[in-house]
Amino acid sequence: MAVSSSHMRFTFECRSDPDFSPPPSNFDNLRRRSFLTGSRVPFHGVSSLILRFPPNFQRQLSTKARRNCSNIGVAQIVAASWSNNASDPHSTGAPPPPAASAADAATVPLPVDLAADEDVVVSADVASSAADNGAVQLKHTSYSSFLKSDASKTIHAAERLGRGIVTDGITTPVVNTSAYFFKKTADLIDFKENRQSSFEYGRYGNPTTVVLEEKISALEGAESTVIMASGMCASIVLFMALVPAGGHLVTTTDCYRKTRIFIETVLPKMGITTTVIDPADVGALESALEKHNVSLFFTESPTNPFLRCVDIKLVSELCRKKGTLLCIDGTFATPLNQKALALGADLTLHSLTKYMGGHHDVLGGCISGSTKVISQIRILHHILGGVLNPNAAYLFVRGMKTLHLRVQQQNSTGMRMAKLLEAHPKVKRVYYPGLPSHPEHELAKRQMTGFGGVVSFEIDGDLHTTIKFVDSLKIPYIAASFGGCESIVDQPAILSYWDLPQSERAKYKIHDNLVRFSFGVEDFEDLKADVLQALEAI
Repeated sequence: MAVSSSHMRFTFECRSDPDFSPPPSNFDNLRRRSFLTGSRVPFHGVSSLILRFPPNFQRQLSTKARRNCSNIGVAQIVAASWSNNASDPHSTGAPPPPAASAADAATVPLPVDLAADEDVVVSADVASSAADNGAVQLKHTSYSSFLKSDASKTIHAAERLGRGIVTDGITTPVVNTSAYFFKKTADLIDFKENRQSSFEYGRYGNPTTVVLEEKISALEGAESTVIMASGMCASIVLFMALVPAGGHLVTTTDCYRKTRIFIETVLPKMGITTTVIDPADVGALESALEKHNVSLFFTESPTNPFLRCVDIKLVSELCRKKGTLLCIDGTFATPLNQKALALGADLTLHSLTKYMGGHHDVLGGCISGSTKVISQIRILHHILGGVLNPNAAYLFVRGMKTLHLRVQQQNSTGMRMAKLLEAHPKVKRVYYPGLPSHPEHELAKRQMTGFGGVVSFEIDGDLHTTIKFVDSLKIPYIAASFGGCESIVDQPAILSYWDLPQSERAKYKIHDNLVRFSFGVEDFEDLKADVLQALEAI
């Protein structure tokens, strides 16, 4: 079977047992890029210098080829390029050592290429262990030294400076594995006693997921981030990890309904009580903090679906005085429009499914904050097991590279559409933090740099009039979620609260004429024309 690329072409012979005999003595010269002319160079085995295939090598093979080549997987796991160590005896013509066994070859330490701005740090007490297993610690130049803006961080943070995955590929590889091996038992003991860093089991971490965690931490200005399978998973683990049995929680009236359901129906089974306040009612928060031993104040800002805003700086000061943790769900804002941690919050949570992923194709959630608190959450997360698949982590890493471009467009479209809707005679009311009519407009201007692409508004009509408006739209999809490239529209009374009678929906101010419109990255003029023609249809 021949595998070729634009740079070099090798012939691989697939056999039942991998052959790890030495490569040609002149192979080190053949691999140099100056010599990559596309000529065919046959060889039949490798020694302790293990060939490492590109991260996408296996995906490029046909299904039949993957089935027939049993030794491909070993080489793919072990490495990604031939070692380029000039001091190696093979490159100087010295006699090669005896051929290694397949098992030994599979545990050969991976070569690490160090960029000019990286320092190798091997602590004295682990120097001998590092010599045995090739483990090194990389001390990277701070991202802040050359990534000045969030726009650059969304692209390069956690990737431009020495990922934990050794590859010369620009994109972060997907590491599909459920477990990680140790070369010898001593390495496992060193890992268990914190003398060596490693992964152990897929539920406890994955190299691809770590890249995503570090990228989000860079955007949030957080010490640590934990990734989970969904935004709701993140919220549930947060509550269970930080609010003890018999404890007390404070939250706000306007929030995602599934979060409210969990707070109202599940937490009481653990003896946890809750105070629910208006997002702007600071007095009610002070009263709850005085009356109860509050473990956590959890609130969205902006909220769903009315986009209410909480004074993060003020409430963080109140909570800190009482030893209460503050978590801000910033999903509607994104880390680009609002820095909750910088404003004083202890934690910030996101449904990554929305703006961060941005393509309506993947579910995920995250919590960012101090290492101390995130570690406490991570322990329970590892027990409950709501982990993100590494393929999903890759999609988020990819999606975040355009986050700043998408959010910039959505901020602009959201603001312009909110103004247009507020001025239209068939629209009764618009909810958008960027409008002076919004109750927290001045606050939003202080703590946000943009107001997002979601606009909620009430049609001047009843349920059926609103249905006619929604059905007359041609561009947006009628669907749940928001924040993606495609525009999405829904009626909360139907999508989220249809199981409740109208009188019950009214308690949450979810009226039949309420519309939540998530503007995507389509051209503004096209969206404007579509909204106007739909309004004319009612």
